[in-house]
Amino acid sequence: MARLADYFTVIGYDPEKAGSGEGCGKIIQRFPKKDWEGTAFPQGVEMFCQPGGWRISRERKAPTFFTVVLTDIDSDRYYCSCLTFYEAEVNLQGSKGIEADGDEDEEAEEDGLIQPAQVFAPKSLILVSRLDYPEIFRGCLGLIYTVYVDSLNFPLEGLVANLFTFQVPVAGGSQKLFSLGAGDRQLIQTPLNETLPVTFKSVALLFQQLGIQNVLSLFCAVLTEHKVLFHSSSYQRLGEACRALEALMFPLKYSYPYIPILPSRLLEVLSSPTPFIIGVHAMFQNEIQDLLDVIIADLDGGTIKIPECIHLSFLPEPLLHQTQSILSLVLHPDLEIADNAFPPSRTAPSNLKLLDKEVRAVFLRLFAQLFQGYRSCLQLIRIHSEPVIHFHKTAFLGQRGLIENDFLTKVLDGMAFAGFVSERGPPYRACDLFDELVALDFESFKEEEANPSKLQKRIRELSEQLFRNENPNPHMAFQKVPRPSEGSHLRVHQVPFPLLDDEKVEKMLQEGVAKHSIAPVSSRPEKKCVVPAGPPVVSIMGKCGSVFNSARRLEVVKSCISFIFDNKTLETEKTLPAALRALKGKAARQCLTEELSVHVQQNRAILDHQQFDYIVRMMNCALQDCSTSEEFTVAAALLPLSTAYYRRLAAGVNQFAYTCIQDHPIWTTQQFWEATFYSEVQSQIRSLYLNSPEEKRAITATANDVDPQSAAGRDEEETAMDLAAQQLRLWPNLSKEKQQELVKNEENTVFSQAIHYANLMVYLLVPLDTSKNKLLRNTPVTDWESGSNSIVTNSIAGSMAESFDTESGFEDSENSDTANSVVKFVARFIDKVCTESGVTQEHIKNLHSMIPGIVAMQMEALEAVHRESRRLPPIQKPKILRPALLPGEEVVSEGLRVLLDPDGREEATGGLLGGPHILPAEGALFLTTYRIIFKGIPHDPLVGEQAVIRAFPVSTLTKEKKISIQNQLQQNMQEGLQLRSASFQLIKVAFDEEVSSEMVEIFRKHLQRIRYPQSVFSSFAFAAGQTAPQLILPKPKERNTGFRTLSKTIVKGAKRAGKITMGRGSQSSLKKIDRSSRTTWHEDDDISISDDGEPPPSSTLRASEKSTMEQLVEQSFFRDYQRLGLGAITVSSSRSKSGEQFRITAVNRLYSLCRSYPGLLVVPQAVQDSSLHKVARCYRHNRLPVVCWKHPRTRAVLMRSGGFHGKSMVGLFKSQNASSASPASSSDSSSSLEQEKYLQAILESIPLYFKTNGTNTLSNRSLVGLSPGSERRTSRLSKMAPVHLEIPFSNSFTRGGMWASLRSSGRFSQHPTQGEVGARLAGKDLAPPAGSCGLQAQLRKHQAAFYIFGEKSHLRGLRLDSSLNCELVPVEFADARQVKAAFKKLLRACAPSAPFSDSEDSFLKALEDSEWMVQLHKILQLALNLVELLESGSSILLSLEDGWDITAQIVSLVQLLSDPFYRTLEGFQVLLEKEWLSFGHKFSQRSNLSPSSQGSGFTPIFLQFLDCVHQILDQHPLEFEFNQYYLKFLAYHHNSNRFKNFLLDSDYERLEHGLLFDDRGDKQARRGICIWDCINRMHRRSPIFFNYLYGPSESEPVLKPFVSIPSLIKWDFFTEETLSTGACYDWRMMALRSESTEEADANSKRRIVWPCYSCVSSAQPDAITKLLSDIERLEGELNQGPEKWQTTLERVRLSIQEDLKQEGNLRKQSLSLSGLIPTSSLQAFQRRSMLHLPDSALGDDHSAATANGINRRAATLYNQFTPKSEENRSYEGILYKRGALLKAWKPRWFVLDVTKHQLRYYETGEDTNCKGHVDLADVESVMAAAPTIGAPKHISEKAFFDLKTNKRVYNFCASDATCAQVWMDKIQSCISDA
Repeated sequence: MARLADYFTVIGYDPEKAGSGEGCGKIIQRFPKKDWEGTAFPQGVEMFCQPGGWRISRERKAPTFFTVVLTDIDSDRYYCSCLTFYEAEVNLQGSKGIEADGDEDEEAEEDGLIQPAQVFAPKSLILVSRLDYPEIFRGCLGLIYTVYVDSLNFPLEGLVANLFTFQVPVAGGSQKLFSLGAGDRQLIQTPLNETLPVTFKSVALLFQQLGIQNVLSLFCAVLTEHKVLFHSSSYQRLGEACRALEALMFPLKYSYPYIPILPSRLLEVLSSPTPFIIGVHAMFQNEIQDLLDVIIADLDGGTIKIPECIHLSFLPEPLLHQTQSILSLVLHPDLEIADNAFPPSRTAPSNLKLLDKEVRAVFLRLFAQLFQGYRSCLQLIRIHSEPVIHFHKTAFLGQRGLIENDFLTKVLDGMAFAGFVSERGPPYRACDLFDELVALDFESFKEEEANPSKLQKRIRELSEQLFRNENPNPHMAFQKVPRPSEGSHLRVHQVPFPLLDDEKVEKMLQEGVAKHSIAPVSSRPEKKCVVPAGPPVVSIMGKCGSVFNSARRLEVVKSCISFIFDNKTLETEKTLPAALRALKGKAARQCLTEELSVHVQQNRAILDHQQFDYIVRMMNCALQDCSTSEEFTVAAALLPLSTAYYRRLAAGVNQFAYTCIQDHPIWTTQQFWEATFYSEVQSQIRSLYLNSPEEKRAITATANDVDPQSAAGRDEEETAMDLAAQQLRLWPNLSKEKQQELVKNEENTVFSQAIHYANLMVYLLVPLDTSKNKLLRNTPVTDWESGSNSIVTNSIAGSMAESFDTESGFEDSENSDTANSVVKFVARFIDKVCTESGVTQEHIKNLHSMIPGIVAMQMEALEAVHRESRRLPPIQKPKILRPALLPGEEVVSEGLRVLLDPDGREEATGGLLGGPHILPAEGALFLTTYRIIFKGIPHDPLVGEQAVIRAFPVSTLTKEKKISIQNQLQQNMQEGLQLRSASFQLIKVAFDEEVSSEMVEIFRKHLQRIRYPQSVFSSFAFAAGQTAPQLILPKPKERNTGFRTLSKTIVKGAKRAGKITMGRGSQSSLKKIDRSSRTTWHEDDDISISDDGEPPPSSTLRASEKSTMEQLVEQSFFRDYQRLGLGAITVSSSRSKSGEQFRITAVNRLYSLCRSYPGLLVVPQAVQDSSLHKVARCYRHNRLPVVCWKHPRTRAVLMRSGGFHGKSMVGLFKSQNASSASPASSSDSSSSLEQEKYLQAILESIPLYFKTNGTNTLSNRSLVGLSPGSERRTSRLSKMAPVHLEIPFSNSFTRGGMWASLRSSGRFSQHPTQGEVGARLAGKDLAPPAGSCGLQAQLRKHQAAFYIFGEKSHLRGLRLDSSLNCELVPVEFADARQVKAAFKKLLRACAPSAPFSDSEDSFLKALEDSEWMVQLHKILQLALNLVELLESGSSILLSLEDGWDITAQIVSLVQLLSDPFYRTLEGFQVLLEKEWLSFGHKFSQRSNLSPSSQGSGFTPIFLQFLDCVHQILDQHPLEFEFNQYYLKFLAYHHNSNRFKNFLLDSDYERLEHGLLFDDRGDKQARRGICIWDCINRMHRRSPIFFNYLYGPSESEPVLKPFVSIPSLIKWDFFTEETLSTGACYDWRMMALRSESTEEADANSKRRIVWPCYSCVSSAQPDAITKLLSDIERLEGELNQGPEKWQTTLERVRLSIQEDLKQEGNLRKQSLSLSGLIPTSSLQAFQRRSMLHLPDSALGDDHSAATANGINRRAATLYNQFTPKSEENRSYEGILYKRGALLKAWKPRWFVLDVTKHQLRYYETGEDTNCKGHVDLADVESVMAAAPTIGAPKHISEKAFFDLKTNKRVYNFCASDATCAQVWMDKIQSCISDA
């Protein structure tokens, strides 16, 4: 029984304190005056009864009622019911300056006086009780108020006294009537079970106010300990909402601040750090807006606001969805039938109180599902005198499969759950509804999920039980409580609430209490019962994760273990890798522990060294692979085994298995030790009671059965919990002595376990080698309490441990810190578990004093073990294989023994793709002057002994980081390195234990040194030829006037380009740019070109210039200008006779005009050299516009330049628009004028090709970037449409000065009319196209002759003079930064460091995210647009960025697409040398090769260009002479430092380093290796770069590939690898390899080809390569001199043509190699599918041909290819030829080719690489001539003859006159044939 009320208080307004602004309340009367015993009067009631503050009012307000909840220090709750009414405040009438309630004070009279009875102050009647009966209290207070207000004839004192004297029965469902004695009759109804919360209808209301989703969010927030704040304008609603939210948590109890109504004075409580549930009135909305970490629910508005900083964890998935749908079913039952055609007649709406219970039933069921099986994870530590129970959190989460779920983890870590365990843990106690529900089987829940009607039935049953709990008696007795009469609160003359007579109340109170003390106290005994255990834990998904092929795996593990114990070493070796892989499965790990414990029991615990090693490896593997969920179980099962298995090292020295498995972090987790200790204690306690002789029952279990498993309740016999329930039931009836004895027994059991565990911990924590104690020292001590559910009350650990340490005297030894950390760790553990499990303080002290001793002994014992174990013969490790090195490559760091770990690529790991387990592989990591190489053999012996090589050039290293790899193959192998390369390779290695950290550091230092060579000459391209990789820097004395003057003559514009480096190392003095003077070149300036840097002879400028010029005109870019007919070299600007529009100027021959341009430039004929300097100033880095290509048909030119300098650009356009614009400064204006003239000159030089042309030359897909090609491809248009030029460069074209950019408009999807496109192109002020009829004509007028493609930012708002036939086109493009970012992502996608976590398409996803393809698409699209414009006769200037990145890409692609010459091997080389090397693409900076670019990272502009070429080659395989392998070779080597060509940033830098010209006289090693020489050599030797499908089409020289993203493919260069040899681009090694494999394969024809291991193209060569190699072999067998493969191929081609001629089949078509496929009649892609030959690499078929048949067949084949005619070389011999300009006569080998109709010349007769040719079709005449200056002296004058072509005159000289005559006749006859 309990008092109905504890205190009654009257609180009124306090006028004395009113001056302070906000009013205050004061207690007027309080009953009883003295506090009850055990129930103190709560503080602060006066604040809480007016939560909004005490404010006086202008009118009488209606009385209000609400309940406030206060919590005292013992966390007992007081329910304060407040009834507030207003009464006239006598003291305030007429006084001045009253601060009334702010809202109502507006209309105060002017004199500030207030008339009588206009001010009302609140007064509150408060009833304080510990019982929660809000409605009863509302009645009682209402009654008191009614008696007062209606002046009823009842004494108020009596009513108040009766409040305290009435006793309420305890819970149990009883009803009780009572009366306060004012004619009332009230009924109290107690709930059936007081543990279940009482909610009336508050939960249903909460859902009505906020909705399902919001309430679920609040529910999750409260469970995961977030702060929740409600606000509403009703106090009653706030109270209800808080009550509802708390009730939803049942069976958990909320243990943080719970304040349903918070008064205004305490608002700062909201910023307290603890979680809370608080309600505040809506008037404080503004004060709470800025709370950052509080979830705010607005009850009136129905919204909740979750701040950004809060991450709310939601219910785990199947449950969240189920809960939402069930709630929707309950709360919106009509939702299901809302769509019915014939909805049933309206059903009565559900009673709110019933609905409330249904919602609660849903949540109760949810908790039963969440905590399902929780009892099987309880660990019983003590039974008497109080049960102590621990919850095994990790086991629970693991078995539920929710280890990753942060929601449940947070709930289990929370205070509420700790309370839940301590309250509901004991197995013998009172049970409630939740206990029954949680004991249900998981299956029944699953059935309900499947069957909605069952589910509804269950919810209804539950809700009925909950309803019955609150309303157990259906027949409510008649109640009557008088209410005040209507409007009574508005009476004018109402007397204030009277003061009650204290003494009278006290007296009546005493009488009442005395009366009750006589009456017997009826207390109902608690019904206790055994709590149902419930089912074991099941995964939340309802099924255990099915283990793939698990039975087979278990078999593997079992057989492997039996092999180990049977000493079958060979079998063990074979099965071990498979067994280790199998241990990745959960079942296999369990199987391992079971098998090992079986062998222990057979006393096989002592092992020999080999067995010991295997067992330890398997243990390590099991520990390493297990997920966090079950690592506790695996580790706990291995603990006893690790102390059982040992090997004998020497007499008296045994090494136990635990010394080898210490490296796992599990041993340093306090929670693990706790959980394991507790489960062990539980089993000990169980056996203690199971075998206790006092119990007269059969002993069902014997002691040795007891192991942790049996405690989990799997066996039929009684679990520890069952026993505990029996013991608890018997306990009260036992005698005192017996009770004490049981307590003592239990305490001793726990204590002995604690000693045992202290020892175990010391075993696993004291390292075998104390110098390597990584575990405890490095990890910061985590919060030990965090993992357990109980709080340690007292800890002696700190103080005790230190004092014992000082006594033990181990300080002096170096490993005392190891000892200390172990002692502290163990002491902390002992403290915690012993305190929790009630071990006596004395025992704890004993234990603490033992620990240091145990540690010291263990360390001593281990010293001997460590000493002996090092004497063991080392385990046989595989031999370190040395890699084959390239010529000149030297090993810098000898092989470090490592294990190559698999990374994220699946190919070699035998994953989903199958195949052999090539990785992991054991071997060594080497560092050479050129590469980082791993070479080893697969770890899995079943794969075999083949070598595994993974290597990449050091210069491509992008990232090197230390990692730690947990590895199963060897112990302690933790330190590792991850090396990522820009050549799409990743080496991830773990170092063997024999490799010390120092060795690793030395390796990394060497790596850094080689990665960034100090100078160009120390890079591998130069170092390769030298004896030692020395640093050769130019000596300071080599400085000479030429260089010095050069540094002065840099134009001012160059300084804007930032740092201009002129060399490396000691040349830094040159970086100082003299800004003051700009000297012009003087006569005596000269420049040294000699390689060895001797001062030049002091000759005049002429002499040195002559040598420079001679060497410049030999450069390939000049040869290309000649080929294109771009004019002749003119030193002055005199007009050439030929009427050429352009000329080649040598003004930059000494790189004074522009550092990053070539020495010879093509400029308009009319421009003076002198003005070029001024023009250059207007462009970035002085890169002025120059011509780089001319269209052979339309004569349109393609020009390139750097971007405009902003200022000059504006000047240019202003001066053209309005000449009156005043110039900014003289130099600027002169530059601008020069630039204007220059532009004018360009415009005049451009041939106006398209004006004469009859039809509009723009095809209707130009520039819009629709699908390329002719009409047959229109089907692809719709597919293209979405891919448009949006970002990063939208090709936008001007229309009337506005940027009419090409977006994906509706027009994209249809065919734009020719007019539209033209209009967009022309961009003039055309009217928007209304109809296309008139536009055709306009377009002819309006297509500009010249387009300038510039950057959007520079061209914005500028307009050219309309008289100029010129257009500006702004372009947005991917800048270097975006390319770099895309490349970084591409690298990660192609060589991920770890497997992708999610679904199988993640590689493609990562590829897409990199945006690499998008960038290719943009580049190709822009290039295609330019090709179209040039085709249609418009010339183009590309003026983007600095002119060396995107400009180089676009310009090269345009030429490649337009000019078939560049699609040959020779032409592509010319293209790269011209556009990339000569025009200064910054290879060294972009490839991050030099120390100066160290921070900049890789920006693979050139690689991106090659990828574009690959895309074109893929779509037009017949148009290219080279194959994919050639592109990959360039891609691999452009940043490999293998060749000198790509090492520097411009011709100027190459000249400065003496590398620009190959000096024939200087044979010094410094020449370096040239990639073109190398490629030509390889090409001569074998068709490795040759594309057999090459058969260019004469009819369509221009290629128009598809460029939409779906048409682009991934380049396999990014993903392929060859583990058998390393990258196949280091060709020398491949040549070596071919010999070695020949021997290997001699005995068998059969070869296994595995894509990532073997080079498929060499293992399985294409038909032609195969035939060529057969011929080569036959030549060897027949002892014939080998013939060049090109010759053979040429002959085959001719013989096929002959055959066809004889059959009369030869049409006038070009033939592809097969000869049977006429090329032009079929489209390219069809041809491609008919004859598809893979890329050829250096692959020969090495099978020894012994069978006669093969030889015979090959011999006939050989004869078939013998020449039928020698007509392709109709005449050949040596002639002297004179160079074009300033050149000497040189002997060359000339070949007159009748078939090809050309005169070719070679360096020598053996040379196959043609140096050049004269087309006989162009020859006009051939005649004898007179010798000229510099001709060979000893030859007769008759031997000279000239060959005149329409381009130039060639001077020749034969050996004698007759020879000359023969040549002239031969050539003449050829011409006449033509």
